[in-house]
Amino acid sequence: VTSNPTRTSPVKRGVFILDNILGTPPPPAPPNVPDLEEARKEFKGREPKLSEMLAAPRSNKLCHSCHSRMDPLGFGLENYDAIGRWREKDGDGAIDAAAELPGGRKFSSPGELKAILRSEPEVFTRALTEKMLTFALGRPLNYADAPVVRKIVRGSAKGNYKFSEDRKSVV
Repeated sequence: VTSNPTRTSPVKRGVFILDNILGTPPPPAPPNVPDLEEARKEFKGREPKLSEMLAAPRSNKLCHSCHSRMDPLGFGLENYDAIGRWREKDGDGAIDAAAELPGGRKFSSPGELKAILRSEPEVFTRALTEKMLTFALGRPLNYADAPVVRKIVRGSAKGNYKFSEDRKSVV
Protein backbone atom coordinates (compact mmCIF):
# COMPACT_ATOMS: atom_id res chain seq x y z
CA VAL A 1 0.00 0.00 0.00
CA THR A 2 2.86 2.39 0.74
CA SER A 3 5.08 1.43 -2.19
CA ASN A 4 4.97 1.68 -5.94
CA PRO A 5 5.01 -1.49 -8.06
CA THR A 6 8.74 -1.32 -8.80
CA ARG A 7 10.19 0.64 -5.88
CA THR A 8 9.53 1.83 -2.37
CA SER A 9 8.02 5.23 -1.65
CA PRO A 10 9.37 7.00 1.43
CA VAL A 11 6.81 9.76 0.88
CA LYS A 12 3.83 7.36 0.90
CA ARG A 13 5.28 5.54 3.90
CA GLY A 14 5.82 8.81 5.75
CA VAL A 15 2.24 9.90 5.02
CA PHE A 16 0.98 6.55 6.33
CA ILE A 17 2.89 6.94 9.60
CA LEU A 18 1.78 10.56 10.04
CA ASP A 19 -1.85 9.71 9.41
CA ASN A 20 -2.28 6.27 10.98
CA ILE A 21 0.33 6.14 13.76
CA LEU A 22 0.75 9.78 14.78
CA GLY A 23 -2.71 11.08 13.84
CA THR A 24 -1.29 14.15 12.08
CA PRO A 25 -1.91 13.73 8.35
CA PRO A 26 -0.28 16.24 6.05
CA PRO A 27 -2.47 18.43 3.85
CA PRO A 28 -3.06 17.32 0.26
CA ALA A 29 -0.27 18.07 -2.20
CA PRO A 30 -0.67 21.28 -4.15
CA PRO A 31 -1.95 20.94 -7.73
CA ASN A 32 0.50 20.37 -10.57
CA VAL A 33 3.16 18.71 -8.44
CA PRO A 34 5.72 17.28 -10.88
CA ASP A 35 6.22 13.54 -10.93
CA LEU A 36 9.25 12.20 -9.07
CA GLU A 37 10.52 10.80 -12.36
CA GLU A 38 10.96 14.40 -13.55
CA ALA A 39 13.67 14.83 -10.91
CA ARG A 40 15.57 11.95 -12.55
CA LYS A 41 16.25 14.16 -15.61
CA GLU A 42 18.34 16.54 -13.50
CA PHE A 43 20.98 13.83 -12.95
CA LYS A 44 21.93 13.70 -16.65
CA GLY A 45 23.00 10.18 -17.50
CA ARG A 46 23.54 8.67 -14.06
CA GLU A 47 21.02 6.76 -11.98
CA PRO A 48 20.35 8.85 -8.84
CA LYS A 49 19.60 7.40 -5.44
CA LEU A 50 15.99 7.73 -4.34
CA SER A 51 17.10 10.00 -1.49
CA GLU A 52 18.74 12.32 -4.02
CA MET A 53 15.56 12.57 -6.09
CA LEU A 54 13.49 13.24 -2.98
CA ALA A 55 15.77 16.08 -1.91
CA ALA A 56 14.26 18.33 -4.61
CA PRO A 57 10.85 18.77 -2.92
CA ARG A 58 12.53 19.53 0.40
CA SER A 59 14.48 22.36 -1.26
CA ASN A 60 11.26 24.01 -2.46
CA LYS A 61 9.80 26.27 0.26
CA LEU A 62 6.21 25.35 -0.59
CA CYS A 63 6.96 21.62 -0.35
CA HIS A 64 9.48 21.70 2.50
CA SER A 65 7.03 22.09 5.38
CA CYS A 66 5.32 18.78 4.63
CA HIS A 67 8.21 16.82 3.13
CA SER A 68 10.44 17.59 6.11
CA ARG A 69 7.88 15.68 8.21
CA MET A 70 7.02 12.87 5.77
CA ASP A 71 10.28 11.93 4.10
CA PRO A 72 12.40 11.15 7.19
CA LEU A 73 9.74 8.78 8.51
CA GLY A 74 9.66 6.99 5.16
CA PHE A 75 13.47 6.83 4.90
CA GLY A 76 13.46 5.02 8.25
CA LEU A 77 11.62 2.13 6.57
CA GLU A 78 13.82 1.84 3.47
CA ASN A 79 15.31 -1.47 4.64
CA TYR A 80 11.93 -2.98 3.73
CA ASP A 81 11.32 -3.52 0.02
CA ALA A 82 8.04 -2.91 -1.80
CA ILE A 83 6.46 -6.06 -0.29
CA GLY A 84 7.99 -5.79 3.16
CA ARG A 85 11.03 -8.06 2.88
CA TRP A 86 14.19 -6.97 4.67
CA ARG A 87 16.98 -5.78 2.41
CA GLU A 88 20.46 -4.39 2.88
CA LYS A 89 20.90 -3.04 -0.67
CA ASP A 90 18.85 -1.17 -3.24
CA GLY A 91 20.37 -2.00 -6.60
CA ASP A 92 24.12 -1.65 -6.21
CA GLY A 93 24.01 0.71 -3.24
CA ALA A 94 23.59 0.13 0.46
CA ILE A 95 20.34 1.21 2.07
CA ASP A 96 20.59 4.42 4.04
CA ALA A 97 17.77 4.47 6.59
CA ALA A 98 19.22 7.41 8.52
CA ALA A 99 17.26 10.65 8.80
CA GLU A 100 16.53 13.58 11.06
CA LEU A 101 13.03 14.42 12.20
CA PRO A 102 11.79 17.97 12.68
CA GLY A 103 12.98 18.96 16.13
CA GLY A 104 16.39 17.37 15.60
CA ARG A 105 15.85 13.75 16.63
CA LYS A 106 18.08 11.51 14.52
CA PHE A 107 17.94 7.81 13.77
CA SER A 108 19.85 5.44 11.53
CA SER A 109 17.71 2.29 11.40
CA PRO A 110 14.08 1.15 11.54
CA GLY A 111 14.67 0.05 15.15
CA GLU A 112 15.84 3.51 16.18
CA LEU A 113 12.83 5.10 14.42
CA LYS A 114 10.57 2.68 16.28
CA ALA A 115 12.16 3.68 19.59
CA ILE A 116 11.50 7.36 18.83
CA LEU A 117 7.88 6.65 17.92
CA ARG A 118 7.41 4.56 21.09
CA SER A 119 8.88 7.30 23.27
CA GLU A 120 5.59 9.21 23.10
CA PRO A 121 2.87 6.59 23.66
CA GLU A 122 0.17 9.21 24.18
CA VAL A 123 0.48 10.33 20.55
CA PHE A 124 -0.10 6.81 19.21
CA THR A 125 -2.85 6.13 21.75
CA ARG A 126 -4.70 9.29 20.74
CA ALA A 127 -4.42 8.42 17.03
CA LEU A 128 -5.56 4.83 17.62
CA THR A 129 -8.45 5.99 19.81
CA GLU A 130 -9.60 8.43 17.14
CA LYS A 131 -9.39 5.77 14.40
CA MET A 132 -11.28 3.21 16.50
CA LEU A 133 -13.98 5.70 17.50
CA THR A 134 -14.42 6.77 13.89
CA PHE A 135 -14.93 3.13 12.93
CA ALA A 136 -17.23 2.39 15.89
CA LEU A 137 -19.38 5.47 15.33
CA GLY A 138 -19.43 5.14 11.55
CA ARG A 139 -18.63 8.83 11.09
CA PRO A 140 -15.73 11.25 11.35
CA LEU A 141 -15.06 12.65 14.80
CA ASN A 142 -15.87 16.26 15.60
CA TYR A 143 -15.16 18.73 18.40
CA ALA A 144 -17.87 17.21 20.62
CA ASP A 145 -15.96 13.91 20.63
CA ALA A 146 -12.75 15.44 22.01
CA PRO A 147 -13.65 14.95 25.71
CA VAL A 148 -14.28 11.23 25.13
CA VAL A 149 -10.95 10.86 23.30
CA ARG A 150 -9.13 12.63 26.13
CA LYS A 151 -10.83 10.44 28.75
CA ILE A 152 -9.88 7.24 26.94
CA VAL A 153 -6.27 8.37 26.46
CA ARG A 154 -5.94 9.39 30.14
CA GLY A 155 -7.46 6.09 31.27
CA SER A 156 -5.12 4.20 29.01
CA ALA A 157 -2.13 6.08 30.44
CA LYS A 158 -3.05 4.88 33.93
CA GLY A 159 -2.64 1.29 32.69
CA ASN A 160 0.69 2.01 30.98
CA TYR A 161 -1.07 2.13 27.57
CA LYS A 162 -1.89 -1.59 27.54
CA PHE A 163 -4.87 -2.96 25.65
CA SER A 164 -5.46 -5.42 28.46
CA GLU A 165 -6.26 -2.58 30.88
CA ASP A 166 -9.73 -2.80 32.44
CA ARG A 167 -11.98 -1.02 29.96
CA LYS A 168 -14.41 0.06 32.67
CA SER A 169 -11.81 2.41 34.07
CA VAL A 170 -11.07 3.84 30.62
CA VAL A 171 -14.52 4.68 29.26
